[in-house]
Amino acid sequence: MELTAPTPMLHVEQLDFHFATHSVFQCFNQQFGPGITWLRGANGAGKTTLLKLAGGALLPARGAIRLNDIDSGAMPLAYRALAFYCGGDAPALPWLQVHEFLDLHLALYPGTDQAMLNAELGAFAMTSTLQQSITALSLGQHKKLQLALALALPVRLLLIDEPFNGLDAAAMAHLRARLAEPARLARQCIVLTSHLAPDVPLAATVQL
Repeated sequence: MELTAPTPMLHVEQLDFHFATHSVFQCFNQQFGPGITWLRGANGAGKTTLLKLAGGALLPARGAIRLNDIDSGAMPLAYRALAFYCGGDAPALPWLQVHEFLDLHLALYPGTDQAMLNAELGAFAMTSTLQQSITALSLGQHKKLQLALALALPVRLLLIDEPFNGLDAAAMAHLRARLAEPARLARQCIVLTSHLAPDVPLAATVQL
């Protein structure tokens, strides 16, 4: 008998986080369910910081972040295997070629369908870059590379920071179509930030 994966739920509980100059979150609580949540707020409100905290790239000063019953602090490896943060920034791995960068993620997420990843790379016109150095990519290409990964990885939690900025019309249309797939909306908790209306089916909107 095949077991059905639990409905993905991200729980942020009593979260505190501070930079050296100011506090960003104090006793912050929020739940994110399956489907797409549009995370809104003015510049400096903490949108990107919250995504990085939920993705494990930053550590809270206090509080808990859980994906269902998997706590990011107590079980960081298990948590990160189910989550992916897509920020669009150039990765700090300048010695890698694009195909090596992808191979690294395939090793971290062993359930990834290689054919699906190849299809996403093709849709974002990134196939021709596979033998290039990461440092040779433009910022737009870095974003497309990470978006291709984001759409192909078998994660339960997908965190995407400003996915539509800088994309050409074809890439934007493809991204919106893939994010709107009913099967994806049912199996993934997707939290995205965007200064523009995402124009995709939304489960919720959260204002910071």
